[in-house]
Amino acid sequence: MQQSPPIDVVLHQPEIPQNTGTIGRSCVAVGAKLWLVRPLGFRLDDHYLRRAGLDYWQHLQWEVVDDWSALSARLAGRRIWLFSKSGNRVHTTVPYAAGDVLVFGSETQGLPASLLKAHRESSVRIPITPEARSLNLACAASVAVYEAMRHIGFAGETAPQ
Repeated sequence: MQQSPPIDVVLHQPEIPQNTGTIGRSCVAVGAKLWLVRPLGFRLDDHYLRRAGLDYWQHLQWEVVDDWSALSARLAGRRIWLFSKSGNRVHTTVPYAAGDVLVFGSETQGLPASLLKAHRESSVRIPITPEARSLNLACAASVAVYEAMRHIGFAGETAPQ
């Protein structure tokens, strides 16, 4: 029986399989579940997805849903944090807790404006300098996942060998 994940990570319409594979690998590292919201910019059997996920993909809790409505129904009642460069608060000021959901948009479009508007109070940004247009999706997800886990704790962590 699978243990309930400490957090869930959502990729809304991801486009680049390497980013999704890398984020999946990070999810395995902390015990998070990965959700993919269609449409996807790649096939789930994509070579690059498998390569980036390496042999971790078999350990990943993941699920694909057809759209935001389907995801919302599945995660009803959970706190969500939407990551965007126009987010309302800085990622380090969020009081993350077990069961939270971290949501990221596609590499080229980010999250839809309608979604950000509907969840303005739970929109989060990772600070960057004006010279940087954005962070790579996999980098942003890693920053967010590990900040959330810092608040929650690493229940599955093993001691260094």
